Amino acid sequence: MKEIKAYIKPFKLDEVMRGLSAIEGLTGMSFNRVEGYGRGRGGDSATPLSGDDVRFVQHVKLELVVRDELAEQVVAMIQRHAHTGLRGDGKIYVLDVVEAVRISTGERGEAAV
Repeated sequence: MKEIKAYIKPFKLDEVMRGLSAIEGLTGMSFNRVEGYGRGRGGDSATPLSGDDVRFVQHVKLELVVRDELAEQVVAMIQRHAHTGLRGDGKIYVLDVVEAVRISTGERGEAAV
């Protein structure tokens, strides 16, 4: 199983969700609205910044846990639908998931996803 975390622009959320809903076997996703900064840090990245100097950018963080065989399809779909061609489109991270447990039934592994 893989965990996919993606940080995308908020106005791309609906488009990305529509794209993901077309993937057969995808069992669900979560999202949160988040703030942060990337390489630009809101100013000259060579200069150390204090908390007041950083201009945080709003993004949406998507979180999905998928079967291994769906991971590349999910990543490609997010990338295609979140892309604007402008700086700061976001990032996608893929991590290994060791275990999953469905609390209500006790199912484990892929069956719990």
